[in-house]
Amino acid sequence: MLTGTCHCGELAWRFADRPETATACSCTICRRYGALWGYGWEDDDVTTSGPSAVYAWGDKSIGFHFCPACGCLGYYRAVAPGNDGRRKIAVNLRMIDDPALVAAIPVNHFDGLDTWARLPRDERCVADLWF
Repeated sequence: MLTGTCHCGELAWRFADRPETATACSCTICRRYGALWGYGWEDDDVTTSGPSAVYAWGDKSIGFHFCPACGCLGYYRAVAPGNDGRRKIAVNLRMIDDPALVAAIPVNHFDGLDTWARLPRDERCVADLWF
C-alpha cells in the first residue's frame, strides 16, 4: 500500500497496491502543478481523506483537489462516474513520504498541450523526475 499526504498532513490518499506506471502530462495545468500521476479507481484501489478545495476548469469533467491549508495538490478525480459506475482518480505521486517506494515506476509522457497523445516511452522512471 502507498500513502501520500500534503505538506501539513491534512489531505491524504491511499493506493491499495502501487500503480504500474506514472504519467507526466504537459497540459496547461499539469505542467504548472508538476504532478506525476498514478491512476486508479476511487473507493476501489484508491481512497482519500481530509478536507480539500477543488479546482475544475474547461469542461469541468475532472476536479483537482488540493489542501486548503498548505496548498499541496493531492489528486484529481472525475466529477461524474463513468458508464460502469466507477470514478477515475489520479493521485499525485510526489506526495508520497518515502520516494523510494515509487522511484522505479516507469513514467509515461502525455502531450496534453498540443497533440493530446501518448508519447513514446523513454525509459525514465519516477526517480529520474524528482529534480
